[in-house]
Amino acid sequence: MLEIGDGIRIPDHELEWSLVSSGGPGGQNVNKVASKAVLRWRLAGNRTLPEEVKARLNTLQRNRITADGDLLIQSQRFRDQERNRRDCIDKLREMICQAASRPRRRKKTRPTRAARETRLQHKRRRARVKAGRQRPMED
Repeated sequence: MLEIGDGIRIPDHELEWSLVSSGGPGGQNVNKVASKAVLRWRLAGNRTLPEEVKARLNTLQRNRITADGDLLIQSQRFRDQERNRRDCIDKLREMICQAASRPRRRKKTRPTRAARETRLQHKRRRARVKAGRQRPMED
């Protein structure tokens, strides 16, 4: 059972692992050992995650989610399988924690008088620059 925090738990049977040979450091050993860890988590079929967290996770990680609704996480930073597996789990934990926190609502504010004056001065300056680019009027 993977504990994320805030009462969020993911059963181990929902996490599907595959180990693949990876590129990167390792020398001749890299051709013999499958050290790259790929974690596949069926996000669409998950019942433990609240719906709002699932929706935020879908929008935040839309590039990692397949058409079937699986979240793919891979790691090949380290030379051994176990550290790459832990790295995948850490990435998953971080993604879920990020999706679990509600984004703060934006407070509507008005521009200050100084900001409006600065904007209008800039507009006048740009207008003069552009007017200077026009052809002169013929008499």
